[in-house]
Amino acid sequence: MSRGDDARDLEPGTLYLVATPIGNLEDMSPRALAVLGAADLILAEDTRHSRRLLEHFGLHRPLQSWHEHNERAGIDAVLERLGSGAAVALVSDAGMPLISDPGYPLVRAVHRAGLRVCPVPGPSALLAALAASGLPTDRFFFEGFLPPRPAARRARLQALRGQAATLVFYEAARRVAASLADMAEVLGAGRPACLARELTKRHEHIRPGTLGALAGVLAAGEEPARGEFVVVVGGCPPPPPGAPTAEQLRVLEVLAAELPASRAAALAAALTGADRKALYRWLSNRPGRPGGSGPAAE
Repeated sequence: MSRGDDARDLEPGTLYLVATPIGNLEDMSPRALAVLGAADLILAEDTRHSRRLLEHFGLHRPLQSWHEHNERAGIDAVLERLGSGAAVALVSDAGMPLISDPGYPLVRAVHRAGLRVCPVPGPSALLAALAASGLPTDRFFFEGFLPPRPAARRARLQALRGQAATLVFYEAARRVAASLADMAEVLGAGRPACLARELTKRHEHIRPGTLGALAGVLAAGEEPARGEFVVVVGGCPPPPPGAPTAEQLRVLEVLAAELPASRAAALAAALTGADRKALYRWLSNRPGRPGGSGPAAE
């Protein structure tokens, strides 16, 4: 008898969002096993991966591929199954579905159709890394994966630079060294951070430090660039009294893109009421302009 044969009956016409292990199979919850063992259909990001997981637990249920390239085209068919009373489960390759994974259009469509969505929570790389980081957890901003291209990645980091909440990123092994180097340059090498690799797996490693130190560790090969990474970064510290506000700095940066630093600072001060000298100092010391070199030091 499979584990699903004696599972409790599921609610008909319900989409279950089922969390699966991010590494250690011992983290699979009894409730998740019961739901997957009784579902009429399981939507899986990668059916090969999910089939191996189900077989490990002795479960044999119908699987259908469900990823970013086919989910919109398949929504009507799933709604029809749900409308006829089927219980459907959605799983990703690891962790909680929809967290940097497909599923949002389907969940929205199920709600709009007046049908039920039921989360079955469990493992999450995001929450595991955040909790273990030693950084503030009361407020956090989950960015997920940064853009793969360097220019777009740095632009996105620039937009996040003033975020006061703790930042959480996912990153692929092939890009983590470059991403950490960009974070150190744009957010500041002294920012506290934590690098979490292969969470819950045999080679799990959680390394706190500063962005500069962690970037150096990867650049030197002291931390293997293999497996799956979560990067947690401390939020932007509050500005000292009298420091320019985010809006004043936004105006300053627009002007500094076209004008010498002294002129940009003077105009921004006139437009926003900020202190001209404080604006000029910020331009001179901003990331990418060490020692006040370049146009900002004019």
